[in-house]
Amino acid sequence: MLKKKRVPGRGVILWMAVCLSSMLCVIILVPGLLVKKIPGGDVPSAQTDDYGSNQATVTQQGLMIPVYLTKKSVVETVPLEQYVKGVLAAEMPVEFELEALKAQAMAARTYVVRRVLEKDYSNMPVNDALVTDTTAHQAYLNDQELREKWSGGTYETNMAKIDRAVNETKDMILTYEHKPINATFFSTSNGYTENSEDYWPFMSPYLRSVPSPWDVKLSSRYQETVDITYKSMLQKLGVTSIATTGTGEKSMKVLEWSTGHRIKKIAIGGKMFSGREVREKLGLASSQFAWKWAGSKITFTTYGYGHGVGLSQWGANGMAKEGKTAEQIVTYYYTGISIEKAAPFIQKS
Repeated sequence: MLKKKRVPGRGVILWMAVCLSSMLCVIILVPGLLVKKIPGGDVPSAQTDDYGSNQATVTQQGLMIPVYLTKKSVVETVPLEQYVKGVLAAEMPVEFELEALKAQAMAARTYVVRRVLEKDYSNMPVNDALVTDTTAHQAYLNDQELREKWSGGTYETNMAKIDRAVNETKDMILTYEHKPINATFFSTSNGYTENSEDYWPFMSPYLRSVPSPWDVKLSSRYQETVDITYKSMLQKLGVTSIATTGTGEKSMKVLEWSTGHRIKKIAIGGKMFSGREVREKLGLASSQFAWKWAGSKITFTTYGYGHGVGLSQWGANGMAKEGKTAEQIVTYYYTGISIEKAAPFIQKS
């Protein structure tokens, strides 16, 4: 349950009071921003029943999101819309079409609002934040990092575009049956998106496989090749050999394909794997892959980049290039959803 704190001035004052009283942290105050340093750079365990300090808070500035900056070992607390700008700038190329950026902004906002409402603290290395700045949640860059990334006079131009994409979708989130969706997204499809249950162990009615033909022509990540040694494959897959008994020929056989044209089940060395398992164990770009043996190594060719579930970023850019709006993009990739304001959800929580 989010607690609204009616306090004078900026909403970071209560955070400051807590930290100073405990003498466990150092605070740097910037207008609209709170940075809390993790003592000694140590990362406390997040395995606890007390998650009060993780919670986003509602202040006069609106919903505040505590983000753990992994490289600096600090927690930076920023307003929701500022957080969305940092995610958008980190997750999608700023050169993309405005409507694609707006679609990504709505997905990013939905992701964190849903996490707030469901009190989802999974994959957190610290107890003082809701999300990290990595792809374990959503990539995020703060203003200082963006100024370093966009040096040479490009910062102002790029931020103007990011600001516009976020401001034109302010407070908009994606819902299904009046609940914020799990707005998953990825870089590049293989020509189709994936049903959620074909990659993850859950079924979502709005995460359905749809054609995404734009990626093939636009994305430089659509097709990649990587060489892996036979020895490395054995170690990573945990099998003793990859050979057919009696013939000595190396054996890998696809047993089932997903609706999204990716490998669902595959037999390797007498052991069955999901396409996701092979992709993650071998570090492949996609779970649609072909292979070719060459002596002591195997060459994998992958199609698409990412898990394939939800919004395809390059597909969104392709749709935007064809004149589709952000609303048309998100309702295409997320089946049967609606677009609603986040504020009423937060106020009722």
